[in-house]
Amino acid sequence: MIDFISKDTINKGWSCDQKYCVTTANGTKYLLRITPKEKAANRADCFRMQQAVAALGVPMCIPLEYGDCEEGVYILQSWIDGRDAEEVIPTLPDTKQYAYGLESGRILRIIHQIPAPQDQPDWETRFNAKIDRKIEMYAACPIKFDGDTAMLRYLENNRSLLHGRPQCFQHGDYHIGNMMIDVNGALQIIDFDRFDFGDPWEEFNRIVWSAQASPLFASGMVDGYFENGVPPEFWELLLLYICSNTLGTAAWALGFGERETQTMLNQTKDIMDWYDKLQNVVPKWYKPL
Repeated sequence: MIDFISKDTINKGWSCDQKYCVTTANGTKYLLRITPKEKAANRADCFRMQQAVAALGVPMCIPLEYGDCEEGVYILQSWIDGRDAEEVIPTLPDTKQYAYGLESGRILRIIHQIPAPQDQPDWETRFNAKIDRKIEMYAACPIKFDGDTAMLRYLENNRSLLHGRPQCFQHGDYHIGNMMIDVNGALQIIDFDRFDFGDPWEEFNRIVWSAQASPLFASGMVDGYFENGVPPEFWELLLLYICSNTLGTAAWALGFGERETQTMLNQTKDIMDWYDKLQNVVPKWYKPL
């Protein structure tokens, strides 16, 4: 690992990683992520996949070095000077919010150029098993929300949408909270540690976070990905993925206390409003410029 003269802790995000801004003697900053030994199983793959994404020209923290350390394993990346996109974008004029959304969608399209391994299990079988797990988790969770019956019904009635879906590399947590605006005003993508392989359209299941922060950004993200030609079946499948994710989030939020539980419940209310209690598959927030 490079020698550095300072190490400042970064207390952001949900990752198990310890994150630091480290500075060398010549003033160069880097992002240092340290993963505990017990959580380090896939970090070599994560580093390798980030290298593949960076090779496509995606604006991001460039992965520079991977190795073992006392605490586990580390990944050293280039540093991005800037601000969190979820703080900056909602304050901008409507056209600028939408433009950043367009850019995020186009970047995601590039990320999805990386194919899934040839031995990847069939998506329909794999995601149906995930739906089953989410339903079981929700059934066992003491927290319930209005609209759960409609979500459960939608899942059961639309599993056939999963048939024949392609698979590719996924960022794994693609939304406005994992993006930055650098000092030059460019959009940067961060936090690939939840990467996976699966249906490229499943990647939009976190768009609810983007829509809550900036509906215009979320609208632009969809339009940028599809170049303003959104297929109708996308909306149907997106709602399936959002329903599955929402059911699972209830149990997840419970483990993080009252604040996250309330955040989840508020988000669920937004989802039910956007989709008119699941009577419509195109959400109200979608208003392309």
